[in-house]
Amino acid sequence: MSEKKVIAVAGATGAQGGGAARVILADPDSGFAVRALTRNPDSPAAKELAELGAEVVRADFYDEPSVHRAFEGAYGAFLVTNFWAHGSAAKEAEEVETLVRAAKGAGLKHVVWSTLEDTRELLPLEDERMPVLQEKYNVPHFDVKGEANELFRQAGVPTTFLNTTFFFQGFLSVMAPKRAEDGVLTLTLPFEDGKLLSGVDVNDIGRTAYAILKSGEEFIGHTIGLAGDHLTGAQYAEKLAAVLGEPVRFQSVPYDVFRSLGVPAGEEIANMFQYYGDFDQEFTGARDLDRLREINPALKDFDTWLAENGSRIQVG
Repeated sequence: MSEKKVIAVAGATGAQGGGAARVILADPDSGFAVRALTRNPDSPAAKELAELGAEVVRADFYDEPSVHRAFEGAYGAFLVTNFWAHGSAAKEAEEVETLVRAAKGAGLKHVVWSTLEDTRELLPLEDERMPVLQEKYNVPHFDVKGEANELFRQAGVPTTFLNTTFFFQGFLSVMAPKRAEDGVLTLTLPFEDGKLLSGVDVNDIGRTAYAILKSGEEFIGHTIGLAGDHLTGAQYAEKLAAVLGEPVRFQSVPYDVFRSLGVPAGEEIANMFQYYGDFDQEFTGARDLDRLREINPALKDFDTWLAENGSRIQVG
């Protein structure tokens, strides 16, 4: 174990971090050892990682010394923060600041930072097409991560910026088709018909991060936009219909209508989908599927993901 380079994996019991930890642990020739960071080393997920060979350590983003200790002696890290754990851009910013200070203090040689675009670069807050949220953001969980990219640069932390996107796993929960009053399964999204929506298997974030780390210094300082497929709402519905064995129609809900429905985080979700839609060429164009498959040949398109997960979709 001591001969291997240690990769500290933040959020190792979550979807992204767990995927990164497992793909490294599954490759006996990786040359890497996994140090799994978690707030609760006694959780079932943490114990499972330990059984797979990970070194599990306690690290809490609000206990900065614990993060510094967790990074000591590590070669690199996969870093991610979870906005949805609290819904606060201010808190997420604090978390990233802690991670940056710890990464710099430990002298990490390569960090893969799971991030997103700062929507304000294309959509200034003065633009009135969507409401400003949490005082200074269009899409807080995007913007605060994109804004934090500069912290890694300013601190001189050797970083690859991995821009993620919508997760296919959403179809296993809140985005599963629901049966309409007329009995037809309906995929309802605040997204314009005909626009492309980039999606990815959440596990491909970890797989791609691992490929980046294996590449040594090649991608340090680079931004890589990640996706597994680019499809319209109608195409998602058509593919869902094929695995569910009955028709699924796509229903586009106007952004302003969705904002008024009172769904949890509805304004933020509508703003996010409006950003996807209004800037689909820029967002999708930054995610070159052919290039991505050169980096991660196992990158899954939606058909492949559906073949593996379609039976788990619970329609309403």
